[in-house]
Formats: sequence, C-alpha cells, structure tokens
Amino acid sequence: MRIVVDAMGTDERPAPDVAGAVMAARKWGDTIILVGDKELIQTQLSKHDSTNLPIEVVHASQDILMSDKVPDAKAKSESSMHVGMQLMVDGKADAFVSAGNTTGLHFVALLAVLKRMDGVMRPGLSALFPTMQGRCVAIDIGANTDSKPEYLHQFAIMGSVYAQAALGIENPKVGLLSNGEEDNKGDELVRSTFKLLSEDDTLNFVGNIEPKPMLYGEVDVIVQDGFVGNLVMKGMEATASLMGRLLRKEITAGTLTSLGGALARPALKRVSDFLDPYSMGGAPLLGVNGPVISAHGSSPDYAIMNAVERAREMIEGDVINKIKTRLATGEGEKIEA
Repeated sequence: MRIVVDAMGTDERPAPDVAGAVMAARKWGDTIILVGDKELIQTQLSKHDSTNLPIEVVHASQDILMSDKVPDAKAKSESSMHVGMQLMVDGKADAFVSAGNTTGLHFVALLAVLKRMDGVMRPGLSALFPTMQGRCVAIDIGANTDSKPEYLHQFAIMGSVYAQAALGIENPKVGLLSNGEEDNKGDELVRSTFKLLSEDDTLNFVGNIEPKPMLYGEVDVIVQDGFVGNLVMKGMEATASLMGRLLRKEITAGTLTSLGGALARPALKRVSDFLDPYSMGGAPLLGVNGPVISAHGSSPDYAIMNAVERAREMIEGDVINKIKTRLATGEGEKIEA
C-alpha cells in the first residue's frame, strides 16, 4: 500500500503529522508519502529513527490554512492537498489522509482532483465511534447541511458498504437518527427518509433510533443529515473528554484515593482509551473517487497513525469499487425479513 499523509494538516503541523506517519510506517510497513514543505518535513524526520522506513517526501509549495475558505483553496492549486490527491489520480498512491481544513479537503477531493463518483448525489463524511458492542459508522457528520431524503438514502447505502467491506460487519444494521423510535417520529426529512430506507430491501434497516441505543451498539450504521450529525459527534467528543478528565481527577485525588487509583490504573487506562476521541483517527469521506480520511485538526501523532489505519481498511476492503458497483447496479444481498 502507498498512503499519502498531508504533512501540513494539523494545528501543530508538521510535527504530529510526520510523527504519526513514522509510527504508521513502522507499525505496518506500508509506504507513507509525506506531502508538504520538504525542508520542514525533513527537519521533523531527522528527529525520528526513520532512515530505514518506507517513507517518501513529495514537495508542495502551498498549504491550505485552517482559516482558508473555498476560494482560497481553489487558488492554491499547488497545495499539499492538491498534490497529494493528484498522486492518487496518477496511480502513485492508494489513499489520502489529512488533518487539515475540512472545507478545503472537501473542495479538493470533490471538485478539484478526485471528483464525485458517478451516481453519487452528495458525498457523506462518515465517522467511527466506539459502542458497547464494537464500532458504529455515523454518516453524515458535516459534509452537507441541506440534505434531502435521497441523499440520506445514499448515505445509508455507502455507510452499509463501508461497514461490511472495511470493518467486516456482516449484514450491518442501519438506523435513522430521530427523536423517537416510532415510525412517525422526526421532522419531514426524517419521515421521508424512513420511507425510502424501509423500501430498500438490500439494506438491513431497523428503523428510527435515539442516541442512547446507538451508543449501546444496537446498530452498525447511523444515518443523519450533516448538521445534526456534526452536532452529535461534537457533543459526544466533548462528553467523552470531560468524562475521561473527571475519572482521572477522582481516582488520583488524595492519598487514599491515589493508592486506589494505582490499583485501578489498568481499568482506568481501558476506560480512557475507550473514551479517547482520537482512537478512531479520522472520518472517511465516502462518495469520491478514492479513499480520503479527514482527521481532526488537533490530532496528536497517534491519531494520525490511526487515521492511516482507517485508510488501510478502506484499501483492503476495496470500499471505493464496492460502493461504485452498489450504486451503479443497485445490487446487494437482499435482506430477508
């Protein structure tokens, strides 16, 4: 595998980006292509034992800043995002990972370089989050704020294909986020989407679902419009971060509880890892012609490594071609009632 990592992505670029790329190359042995300011990248690489690792550096003279808007991203045709995704178009790379400006990333992937898949109405930004049963795919979490029922129907299809092909979940259960489980709950968008999903016998649609059962792992794919999805994911991240901090604070507070904290440290570490918003690495952008993973701007090095793992899963599962086939033919295993 040859995976591009945007070295100019994170808020603290390029240090976490390069460090995470080194960690990924060391862990899996795949070729990692760092794209960005070559001099800055080489300076960071010199801080790591990376001489014998399969890491390549490709220079990009521009980078898309977090403050940049679409016109700025459009003007920076030599940015690390443009150059990195062009490597995919040229057959020199298999996937692209970036913790950079999400708006810029969407523009470059969708309109400038990779382009939208044939038949896709709107791409969907998906995310993985931990549940009591494993992992759940949430789509859309912010690529679209003006969704239509037909868009959400396609999100369900793409999310289902991703869950099965990349995560190995057989017959993934699909739920529609709503304010109640009854068929008539939700606004007009939710009710109309419910009808479309119910009529698609290639989906294992289990109906409307509220946040609590979603977190308990009752579904494998959760579908929502981008505005709601973005708020839900940010709320979950904030809650997880707060819970982790409170847990660490309480266990280490005072002499007696510090002793108890030492005994409980293994369990605390497991809970902390479960709550860590960086544990999943990044969000796949589904619906464009190539695996693209969008990571958080505040990502530390291990989050970049985890984002590379998400890219590896997409490549190994041949997710892009399977989504294309599903949308083009409508073929999928019929779900028996």
